[in-house]
Amino acid sequence: MKLGETIVSVGVILAMTIIIGWQDGRIDKLKDSNAELTTQLSQQVEINKDYQARITRLNQLDIKYTQELVNAKNEIDTLRDDIRNSSKRVYIKAECPAVTKNPTESGSNETTARLNKAVEQDYLRLREMIVENEQQTLYLQSYINTECLAQ
Repeated sequence: MKLGETIVSVGVILAMTIIIGWQDGRIDKLKDSNAELTTQLSQQVEINKDYQARITRLNQLDIKYTQELVNAKNEIDTLRDDIRNSSKRVYIKAECPAVTKNPTESGSNETTARLNKAVEQDYLRLREMIVENEQQTLYLQSYINTECLAQ
């Protein structure tokens, strides 16, 4: 072999060694980057699982309290229909002052105390609002216990 060919061969081998060393450095950086991204992906998968579990718990709470609210409203609607059909009545507990009776009166004016129709409807609306507020409060308490205090 001639000296020129030897120098070229050594130069090529030296260049290839430098390129391989440079590529090895890039490969190491890419491996580190890949390991970091894999770790981040695993963490994100765990975060997503936690969110899914939380969403499932909240959906269960929502279904439970929505159903209870629907049942309570149906009960009030049934009561409203019963009152409208006169199969049930709304009475109030009241004390009236005693009236001295005239022995000659027949007592035909004596009837049980009843609410008028507008007051009955107001009573039913108030009862419905109470039920709604109660269900909202129960839902919020369950939400706080499930999502805020459980962590």
